Amino acid sequence: MVEARRAAASDWLLFLLPSSIWGTTWYAIKFQLGPVAPEASVAYRFALAAVLLLGFCRWRGLSLAFGWPDHLRLALLGVLLFGLNYVFVYLAEGHLTSGLVALLFGMMVVWNMLGARLFFGAALPGPVLAGAALGMLGVALVVGRDLSGLGAAAQGRGVVLASVGTLAASAGNLWSQRLSRLGLPVVPATAWAMLYGAAAVTLSCLFRGVPFSWDRSPGYLASLLYLALFGSIVAFVAYLTFVARAGAARAGYSAVVIPVMAMGTSTVLEGYRWSGPAVLGMALVLAGNVLVLRRG
Repeated sequence: MVEARRAAASDWLLFLLPSSIWGTTWYAIKFQLGPVAPEASVAYRFALAAVLLLGFCRWRGLSLAFGWPDHLRLALLGVLLFGLNYVFVYLAEGHLTSGLVALLFGMMVVWNMLGARLFFGAALPGPVLAGAALGMLGVALVVGRDLSGLGAAAQGRGVVLASVGTLAASAGNLWSQRLSRLGLPVVPATAWAMLYGAAAVTLSCLFRGVPFSWDRSPGYLASLLYLALFGSIVAFVAYLTFVARAGAARAGYSAVVIPVMAMGTSTVLEGYRWSGPAVLGMALVLAGNVLVLRRG
């Protein structure tokens, strides 16, 4: 009984920590949009995160040695989770409100569940499906006002960018679950994957002629450091640990909770005012959260 309670408490911590952090990164990404190309900002972010995490591994004596097959696997993880995923997120935020991008990313829970069922034969219990449905409905209520203000251009390019980013993120989640079953340690593996993701984005920029400009403004530098240290290292180490423990289907529910966290951030920093439907949506997300994460 005691062990079960400890495991449940640990699951909640691993789930809520990255969800809370990522709920603030939607706001932080706004400071990355400006004179620096979005792709270059993604490369800077994950290159810095990789260097810091690799240094942490060396300091803690964690082995960074992997065979070439594992390096190839980690490179794929980096391209999906730290390359394509975030490039499309940054580009989408140039066309849509952060709340709507977060809503579209909430669809990741659906793709994760379907992928886990298709590739791993994972069962989809009734409470998990019900929790996901409640969460998605809740998110729609919370950010529903964003939908009414969209123009035709936003409904086109922005939605496509966010949707492709969501699929890349889901594929990265599922591939991470596969790597965890191979026994790859989370922290060193994440460090290498971030380095490969940054390298892939850098090569893409060079090939496409995307300039590597720089922004010395305090907002850009502070947001870059926050996104690299907390939004990348702390959040992803916790999240991928949860994926290894609970599977991509359950872990992917963070994509439903994050938009609500993002709205909480907007309340404090941007003066967002909660409507009646938004409050109801929050209650539905919390109810779905309990259904998806409960054990047994």
